[in-house]
Amino acid sequence: MDSYPDIEQQSTPARGSPWRTFVRGLDRIGFTPLGLAAFLFLAILPNIPPFDQQHIVRWLIAGAFLGAQAVAFDFTAGYINVVNFAFAAFVGLGAYVSAILANTQPFLIVHPGISPWIGIWAGAFAAGAFGLALGMLTLRLRGIYAAVMAWFVGIAMLGLANNLTTLTRGSMGLHPPALFETSNNLPYYYVILAMLLLIYITLRMVTKGSYGLAFKAIGQNIDAARASGIDPTKYRVFNFVLSCFFAGLLGGFYAHYYGSLTPKNVMHTSKTVEVLAIAYIGGRGSLWGGVAIAFPFIFIIEYLRSSLTDLPGLQLVIYGIVMIVVMIYYPAGFSGVYYWLEYKVRALFARRRTPPAGTAQVSASPGS
Repeated sequence: MDSYPDIEQQSTPARGSPWRTFVRGLDRIGFTPLGLAAFLFLAILPNIPPFDQQHIVRWLIAGAFLGAQAVAFDFTAGYINVVNFAFAAFVGLGAYVSAILANTQPFLIVHPGISPWIGIWAGAFAAGAFGLALGMLTLRLRGIYAAVMAWFVGIAMLGLANNLTTLTRGSMGLHPPALFETSNNLPYYYVILAMLLLIYITLRMVTKGSYGLAFKAIGQNIDAARASGIDPTKYRVFNFVLSCFFAGLLGGFYAHYYGSLTPKNVMHTSKTVEVLAIAYIGGRGSLWGGVAIAFPFIFIIEYLRSSLTDLPGLQLVIYGIVMIVVMIYYPAGFSGVYYWLEYKVRALFARRRTPPAGTAQVSASPGS
């Protein structure tokens, strides 16, 4: 449902018009006018009452953080059809690398005191390098085997984070320095929003090129892709590394925003399940679908969590129920529903603009 040429030709502005040029420019970076308007709305939302309250800004930060993770996760699951069950472990790896590099306290064996703004990127490169090693080992496998192997590695990374107490303090946790010397959440919101924009545009531009075609071919039929001259391992590893890199980048933000880092809170498999659920509900292979779903989900979950304090883990139950409904009734997710509605609306306007059959001939006949 991504494209309907006949309808698009009838409903889009004339070629070469300023609006057409603007739309094409947006399309190059993976945006539509509606998508740009939605992003600008998110940018100004924390300045509009009642969304300017600090606890609501925290919810917006959590929504942007979850949405950015869903984009990076969907890049792998939605294109090369590999579910990275170690995704949360890579987020945690980036978080711990950045936190350790920023440490100045004597309770760790190292205390370099590097700026968090540098440590965040160091964590991203560390996660990408580890993703390269893991990808070269596991992405030669097919189907469920690659996902299971990634899951085992994620569990091993969680165990290491718990046991290497001289580096991570294990379950006692680390308290990394904050990015800003302020209790205001607004600067953090714009940082994570910028990260979300960076991740989305980068991955969208990759998928719109030849690499994106190779990813889709591999995801649909790896044998047919290989027969067409595509090296599946090369493209799968590249995809996996880029996803892990951005997971590590987001982990660095997590460490220096929340200021409390324990293996269970950031690396547990349940964190991967949350991201997986958002990506699948949003629509696999869309990239933007998870972002659209993350914000309302966070608001609903946080409201229920504050109202129903006696039901811990309620969000996982809700994710599970919604995923079942989506898989049964709307397998293409929210993005699939959006494309279907868009097609219907364009078809309706195209029919209204098209004159009835014979109208042109009657108006041109002699004596009319």
